Amino acid sequence: MSLTTRVLAGLTLGLAAGAAAHVWGQPLLLGLAAALEPIGTIWVNAILMTVIPLVVSSLIVGVAATADARLIGRLGGQAILLFLLFAAICAAFTAVTAPPLLAWLPVHPDTASAVRAGVAASQHAIASPPGLGQWLTGLVPANAIKAAADGAMLPLVVFTVAFALATTRIAPEPRRAIVAVCEGVAAAMRVLIEWILACAPVGVFALAFPLAARVGITAIGALGYYVALVSATCVVLLLALYPVAAISGGVPLRAFARAVAPAQAVAFSSRSSLASLPALIDGAQRLGLPVVVTSFCLPLAVSTFKFCGPVVTIGGMLFMGRLYGIEIDPSRLVQAAAIAVLLTFTVPGIPGGALIVGSPIFVAAGLPLEGIGILLAVDTIPDMFRAPANVTADLAVATILARAAGVAAVVPNPSYSAARTT
Repeated sequence: MSLTTRVLAGLTLGLAAGAAAHVWGQPLLLGLAAALEPIGTIWVNAILMTVIPLVVSSLIVGVAATADARLIGRLGGQAILLFLLFAAICAAFTAVTAPPLLAWLPVHPDTASAVRAGVAASQHAIASPPGLGQWLTGLVPANAIKAAADGAMLPLVVFTVAFALATTRIAPEPRRAIVAVCEGVAAAMRVLIEWILACAPVGVFALAFPLAARVGITAIGALGYYVALVSATCVVLLLALYPVAAISGGVPLRAFARAVAPAQAVAFSSRSSLASLPALIDGAQRLGLPVVVTSFCLPLAVSTFKFCGPVVTIGGMLFMGRLYGIEIDPSRLVQAAAIAVLLTFTVPGIPGGALIVGSPIFVAAGLPLEGIGILLAVDTIPDMFRAPANVTADLAVATILARAAGVAAVVPNPSYSAARTT
């Protein structure tokens, strides 16, 4: 049985068992869910502990080991343009479709008051939105080691790419030594990741069971409508990425679906796009993407690009506008959409990351920041659909960049697939 089948089986069984425990309310099943939750957390932490070494070493190898520095510059520029294009399309789609759909939602004043009061005791602390100058200075870390320890991926990526580009200007011998060390680190991380991914069915089951037992499979009222709207929007955008990869990236549709499925399952269960990087690299290798793409573009994408970030920020803004009785006029909506596109590059690849950095969207719309706490309280289910869409976009962008790098058509690697499934 392939890894994809085993992971999806673990996810399906976990969700079904958790939903049954939620409906029946049996203490034994609920106790089992509580006992399994630490196992799922340990599995996610095991993946996350490999992310920073893998990202740093892969970026250095991808840049420094490439003889043609202009290729790296061209791919990096094309990647940023694609990220902006994808994010803009996502923001525009959400801004066009969400208002008429939310117009169907009747919000009674008593319901709005109850929702606000229900989460008042557990409000999340929301930092003031950073100014442009603060955001720009934050891109260059004063201490790269501290940035890595804090999980500040964007500053860490800036430092790593700058360091890797600097190695292309030193003598060949020390550059080869640096590349050799980083290749060794990356190879060791991949071996460690293979061990961790071998436990993926158990880890995914241990994540899905407690989650479904805690929240069930349905939600009611105004918050349930918001959850369904955002989740459905993410699913529609995810499905639209398949023909994009097939047409623009030259990837067989079925091969792309098989390659991205494990990463989607990890993202769905862990709600973290960063945790899906090992499975993404594995999927890219199955597709036969060139090394410069798997070692440079994928770590760059998963660290800096959150495709569906605008869905939750714009959708959440519009929903909170209805909940608080604040009208979002077209000019504010356009402004918020533009900010959402830029914030895509600052969203951490962690659960709730898009909302954590979404305060400028609410400020631009004139909404109280406490609304973010309300959305964070119910963000579990939307985040489960947002993270798979993000990693699907990462791999779709990688296939397009692979074609731009000179690969006429991306084709699956049969020998790699055979080796991984035996």
